[in-house]
Amino acid sequence: MAMTEKEKEILFIIEKLKEEKYDEINDLLKGKRPYDMAEVFQKIPERHRAAMLHHLEPAALASMMQKLKHIHQFELLSKIGKEKASKVLALLDTSIISSLLRHYPKADIEFFFKKMEENNAEYIKKMMEYPDDSAGSLMTNRYIALDKELTVKEAVEKIRALALFSESVEHVYVVNESGEFEGTIPYKDLVLANPEDCIKDIMLKNALCINANTKRAEITRLLRRDDFTALPVVDDDHKLVGVITFDDMLHLTIEEAKDDYGKFATASKEIDFGTKPFRAAIRRIPWLIALLLIGLVSGSIIAHFEATLDKVVALAFFMPLIAGMTGNTGTQSLAIVVRGLSEGDEMNLKTIIKLIFREFRVSLIIGLTCGFLIFLIAFIWQGNLYLGFVVGSSLLMTLILGTLAGTIIPIILYKIKLDPAVASGPLITTVNDIFSLVVYFSIATMFLSKLM
Repeated sequence: MAMTEKEKEILFIIEKLKEEKYDEINDLLKGKRPYDMAEVFQKIPERHRAAMLHHLEPAALASMMQKLKHIHQFELLSKIGKEKASKVLALLDTSIISSLLRHYPKADIEFFFKKMEENNAEYIKKMMEYPDDSAGSLMTNRYIALDKELTVKEAVEKIRALALFSESVEHVYVVNESGEFEGTIPYKDLVLANPEDCIKDIMLKNALCINANTKRAEITRLLRRDDFTALPVVDDDHKLVGVITFDDMLHLTIEEAKDDYGKFATASKEIDFGTKPFRAAIRRIPWLIALLLIGLVSGSIIAHFEATLDKVVALAFFMPLIAGMTGNTGTQSLAIVVRGLSEGDEMNLKTIIKLIFREFRVSLIIGLTCGFLIFLIAFIWQGNLYLGFVVGSSLLMTLILGTLAGTIIPIILYKIKLDPAVASGPLITTVNDIFSLVVYFSIATMFLSKLM
């Protein structure tokens, strides 16, 4: 099989490492995008990574780090030594630096701070004081803030002087003499305005901003509701302290989606295709053991109704169907509720009652439809009218119970300040298995004389 271009590049780099021709490796990587550089790093065998990293230029390493996962970022910094690591960190955005340094020993953090520019070091220290899941941990100091008393001409001159230090000049931020956030102004509006106009007269005064302590989940909800390319961050005194850029917001949205999906599947978001088998197993085992123990309850229920099952073996034919359908409808309701909560839907008492009543009606319609269908199938298949009634009525009741469980459990978790996504599919399915078996065998026992 012919090698791909990527595989040829990897072999080329390994050969040049063996020949100690490091300049050629640097030349190859200079023309690559950060994502491609990160991909090359991850595909290089571990025994060659240290040599490659040691001879790459700090600018190339900084570009690469932007697209690496945390575990590979730490690996990269650990392999190049603290001196070179400090040069790489100096080229990175403050949001990346603060995220990394939170997991470093105190002595290393102090070393890195001493190597940074004083203003940058102080800003990152301030960022690290905010919780890891807050806006303060995501913001950057690479933005342009203008005093509202400046004229358009003065503002444009200042933007030209500071443009290289800003992530973007598409929007600039307006503050008063105390540094309090007043509004924003698109650069396009400045270019089109009269040079003698005062920017306080042409700025957007009711621009959206968020507090530095705002949780990431709330930022994601704002992103779904409003369109913006950057989000100004203020402190408790309404002073502008940073900006969350578009790429950081996009990354945040992706990470929140991964996190929620991982919770639905009771799997860690840190597990991916490259995770070692033992590490992946360790992260998944706790939930699975918990579900295993809960699942034993299902076994004890079947054991309790063993006499009923012995007398009417046909009941066993429909057990997987009853349990599976109940779990499925519960998971559907769970997904609807969690999605509504993640999108910021208000959860007051009126909304909760309305939602539960609506889901009850939905489950009633589904239950009657599916229950009648399985009644006919059981009756035709086994030739027993009462068996059809037992299976059909059991499915009706369990679908109602499963739907209500999938609706109420995440709401309860939300109200007691727990993440509703932890009421994940496997948990709801396991709980609904118990409901379905109890209902199914209880009804079957009531009609046992008619079923024999």
